[in-house]
Amino acid sequence: MIVTLPNIINNKMKHLSNLKLTLLFFALLAVCTLSSATTRSNLALKRGEQLYASVCKGQTTPVSFVYGGKAYSGLGKCRLLDVSRNETPDRKEATLTYILDNNVRVRVEAALCKEYGQVEYTLWFENVGTQPSAVLEQMESADMLFAGANPVVRGCLGDHDNQYAPYDKDLLKEAASFRSDGGRATHGCFPYFDLVHGNGGTLIALGWAGTWQADFQAKGSSTRFVAHNDNGFRSVLMPGESVRTAMVVMLPYTGRNADDATNLWREWFQKYNMPRADIAGNRIKPFVTAPFSADTGLPNSDGSISERFYTWRRTLDRIVYEKIHPDFRWFDAGWYFDPEGNTVPSNWWGTVGSWELDTIKWPGKSLRESNEACHAAGMKVLTWFEPERVTMVDALVRNYGYKPEWAISNGYGVITNNIGNPECRQWTLHRITKMMEENAVDCFREDNNSDPGTTWPIMDRQEEQQTGLPRTGITENKAIQGHYALWDSIIAYCASRNKCTYIDNCASGGGRNDIESLRRSIPFMRSDADRTTTALRLAMSSTFNKWVPFHGSATKESVGELDPLARGGNPIYVTRASWLPIHNLAINFTHDETLDYNQVRADLSEWRRYSQLLTKDFYVLTPYHSQTDTSGWTIFAYHDRDTDESLLQVFRQESCPDSVYTVRLPYAKRGVTYSLYNEDTKETASMQGDVLLAEGLNLTLSKPKSSAVIHVTGKKQ
Repeated sequence: MIVTLPNIINNKMKHLSNLKLTLLFFALLAVCTLSSATTRSNLALKRGEQLYASVCKGQTTPVSFVYGGKAYSGLGKCRLLDVSRNETPDRKEATLTYILDNNVRVRVEAALCKEYGQVEYTLWFENVGTQPSAVLEQMESADMLFAGANPVVRGCLGDHDNQYAPYDKDLLKEAASFRSDGGRATHGCFPYFDLVHGNGGTLIALGWAGTWQADFQAKGSSTRFVAHNDNGFRSVLMPGESVRTAMVVMLPYTGRNADDATNLWREWFQKYNMPRADIAGNRIKPFVTAPFSADTGLPNSDGSISERFYTWRRTLDRIVYEKIHPDFRWFDAGWYFDPEGNTVPSNWWGTVGSWELDTIKWPGKSLRESNEACHAAGMKVLTWFEPERVTMVDALVRNYGYKPEWAISNGYGVITNNIGNPECRQWTLHRITKMMEENAVDCFREDNNSDPGTTWPIMDRQEEQQTGLPRTGITENKAIQGHYALWDSIIAYCASRNKCTYIDNCASGGGRNDIESLRRSIPFMRSDADRTTTALRLAMSSTFNKWVPFHGSATKESVGELDPLARGGNPIYVTRASWLPIHNLAINFTHDETLDYNQVRADLSEWRRYSQLLTKDFYVLTPYHSQTDTSGWTIFAYHDRDTDESLLQVFRQESCPDSVYTVRLPYAKRGVTYSLYNEDTKETASMQGDVLLAEGLNLTLSKPKSSAVIHVTGKKQ
């Protein structure tokens, strides 16, 4: 359906798979709404109301599809069967069910966040009949027009090859198209867009963890946005079968200022989109993680494969003695038996699937004892799993009750575990929660080191051969539904045990950071790639931070991603370039006799002093520099609007010839005197807001590859 509106948006809690978890999530969201309402000046609440009304009116629901050879633009051709509405002081929700034919019902789930004017919706198709449906195809999650002159789309690309590089496209000069086919949604492209049109804009995100495409095309003062998920979908629905579109999230704003748009999004995202820390609904606060795996003295091919029952105590005792106080022990890949029941000395990647603790490495209850010792030291424990991939299928069948039909092989070494199958998903869930329960694990870390986009079509073709009916895309659709359902079940399990009610989200780094995944998870590591250079880490922070405000990165610097940690610890330049709300320590705690623990404590104390500011408004005050361009300055500012307190992170990069840089603070207020404290020199200076805003602050760093941290506080005269 094409809808002409000045601007559009959407916010609704995803429909969860069971009532208990639904109630839990709404309870957690309710906690957030107790804080004071936003006072942002660029809110577009009326436009949000307009969009919500449009989504909830069949003729203007902004979707399109073809069913039985007939094209539908909106749902005006369908008979409305049922409407369910709910309204609280903070949000509106609606579920509208339409009759497509005797077999198929179409359900629209929509919501409006009143505080921000954010709207979201998802479309579901369900076969409630006894016969296969007609063919459903060309299923567009969004199909709408945005009115407004000078349309521009801006944002960043995805992880891996594109390394979150920014773009800014004038749509009157060129159309913009983004497509992801690998099955991990945020590799290559990134389904988050800032569409600027007229005297405002719309922030848009697609909630789908698989394949997708989004297109923007403008003519005059009209811009068409079309998006779909499950690329190439063309299938009948079998009796009882459901498929869905991506969740479309939109947040409108006024004005064309990119910083204002960014910070509206960051505030809404943390208040309404992020998961909560626990069943009580507490907000997640910045925290520190510490892996023990590099500190074993044994060969380590990545993950925690080198850890043993006799390696952890020395590390933990040293951490406690040195008063480092991390919040999490990070227990990564390699802790499991291979499917034949053999210990895994190095090949963690090629041996996944059993999720059975390797009792050669961890005899008896030794892992649980180590985790309980971490608990006693004030640390939680996160543990790595990879539930979407299996290996050695025959052995899994023979030894662990796996069924061979659950495995989808592409013939080139990648075998997908089909969690879109409810029986397979339940088997997988049991393996995960059993391990977590037996070993006192607090947080589930999920990885996926393969592209399921290469395997899903294989099962589609098998079904087509068996049924003689079109089934393209059905495996992916069920798999992504199953993926979200698996996470919901894990979170429900964790909530029932007072564990972490969020997931550590990884897929070869940043492959699964779509907005619906980020309602359940946090990317503790936004990318594998920035384990290499600090220049890449700064480049990624310049762009990724604008869309995902709470996450972590690596904290080391090395030529290769898996190269050993540098002896002596990280220079302060590298440590500061790694400042994010999640701080992942990279330290050989006991096997590096050159390590200066006084410096480690000082660096960590500095991060802790300012960590809460890292969740506030974010400004990039210098031009973007890619990882290959180290000739300039990179400066970030984090500003707390409520207290007028801010943090400047200043970096003179490796080959920068200029020792002085002048930077203006766009958030400084006229008539306010600001105190500027330099963490390195311990000096304090005073400047007027008028000067910081108009003329700027002169910053001096005498050497390349050096940094400064400046704490800025304002006080009205």
